[in-house]
Amino acid sequence: PAALPVAHEPMLLLAVTEFVANSAAFTYFTAGALRRNISSSMLPRRFPLQLRTKSVGLFCPELQERYPDQPMELHLSARQQPLLSCRPDALHGALFGSAEAFVVLPNATRVPAFLLNIDANVTGKPTITGNRLGGTVSLRGGLLPVPQVKRLETLLKFGLWLFGVPRANSECCPPPVP
Repeated sequence: PAALPVAHEPMLLLAVTEFVANSAAFTYFTAGALRRNISSSMLPRRFPLQLRTKSVGLFCPELQERYPDQPMELHLSARQQPLLSCRPDALHGALFGSAEAFVVLPNATRVPAFLLNIDANVTGKPTITGNRLGGTVSLRGGLLPVPQVKRLETLLKFGLWLFGVPRANSECCPPPVP
């Protein structure tokens, strides 16, 4: 049980418990809503790794040899229900996912290429600056090793740290305008 502060002036107070958040995560996971398919057309052109066998072939040469310059798809899904815990200084989340890559052949057939399991611990710390609410997101953990795609794993980790976390911080919590 948490004691809510007594307000002496008008204010908005929002309280969400771990139970509510974890129940929602369980519902979404059970309903199969924690799935996302990503095709090469969905990625920005400047993204360093395009979903084509030519790009991924740098890390898995057999893929480029077998399927020269073919488009790919990435199917992301949760392997387990995400877990959230609330602490006085931050929100902590544990994510358990997988990324399955497919080569898309000219006849639209999808051929499995590789599977990566992704486990990550995410911490979000809210901040208040003046009258603006903001925050930061950090990531611990990462991808589980798969021997055939070790170089790809390294690149995906690097991409997540370089693009994923900063983008989450900028989109969710833009810096205050002076």
